[in-house]
Amino acid sequence: MSDHDQIITGFALWHLSLPVNARRDHGIGSVEGAVEIVVLRLSAEGGATGYGEAAPWVVFTGSVEATYAALDRYIRPLVLGRRVGDHAAIMEDARAAVAHCTEAKAALDTALYDLRARIAKVPVWALLGGRCRDHIPLSCSIADPDFDKDLVLMQRLRSDGVAIIKLKTGFKGHRFDMMRMERLRADFAEFDIRVDYNQGLHHDIALACVKDIASFRPTFIEQPVKAHLRSLMARIRDAIEVPLLADESLFGPEDMAGHPDIADGVSVKIMKSGGLLRAQTVARMAAARGMSAYGGDMFEAGLGHLAGTHMIAATPEITLGCEFYQASYFLTDDILASPFPVQDGQVVVPNTPGLGIEVNEDALARFALRRSP
Repeated sequence: MSDHDQIITGFALWHLSLPVNARRDHGIGSVEGAVEIVVLRLSAEGGATGYGEAAPWVVFTGSVEATYAALDRYIRPLVLGRRVGDHAAIMEDARAAVAHCTEAKAALDTALYDLRARIAKVPVWALLGGRCRDHIPLSCSIADPDFDKDLVLMQRLRSDGVAIIKLKTGFKGHRFDMMRMERLRADFAEFDIRVDYNQGLHHDIALACVKDIASFRPTFIEQPVKAHLRSLMARIRDAIEVPLLADESLFGPEDMAGHPDIADGVSVKIMKSGGLLRAQTVARMAAARGMSAYGGDMFEAGLGHLAGTHMIAATPEITLGCEFYQASYFLTDDILASPFPVQDGQVVVPNTPGLGIEVNEDALARFALRRSP
């Protein structure tokens, strides 16, 4: 029997609550105390396992309860008893079985890639077209409503060699946003600064606010208004010289039509696109339209970061780095057996089989709110 004919015999789920060390405010909501994720482990008859993470956010993509139910009730029967090599067919069946729940499908896709790559004894990036980079520049978001705490974080980032930040704006008023931009430009001039409103601006004031922020010449400004306000996005894009990026208005390849009219680039996220290959497709469609792309994320643990790392490592169209900072700078404890690999402000692409770092199952048990089976 060939490796790809091995049967998938195990489908285990954990619903986790992971404590965080600070509050994070975004334009559409805040996170404080803990983040909740779902972890999936697939097992094959030969003994190999593969892991995937789903990291939903209820105000953006959906609830953790819906994600868990999608995997446990609707997707599990489509996976058990199937061959490992049926990856594409399994993903197509999952997409047809339950609408939306893109994070659940991302977890399934990641676990299938991890399982296949471990059986083949190659890194996941080798199954995604091969590696185009060894390191990915890391960006860390500045989003604490207590700016003094973020200034302490900035000093730590400087010491660690992180050179990119994304200032989260639109949650505490324009004056607060302008004050922070002025301070960051004055005291941390060497940083590459990006800005992300997460849809936080009211349409009446959006254009004026974005023009003010654009005067600081950030690398880009992301999603200032609600996802459906496409004509306003186009007006803002035409009114500023700073590149405008789309995030909440774009989930998967199906949403790419028309985006060159409203944005100069896209945030590519495995969780919202529904998997690694679909995320790659978004980046490639963007590049074909002359748009830039960077690797965004949700409130992920290190397992989700690893999936994104392998995807970006195999996707030359993603040129603006990644936001895989939570495992290192936001979570009090991660779920990986060794730290997510960040060195001198760069994410290091793993070269070992599968996703490259083992999951700490003791941590899964410690932080689990429920599990199945």
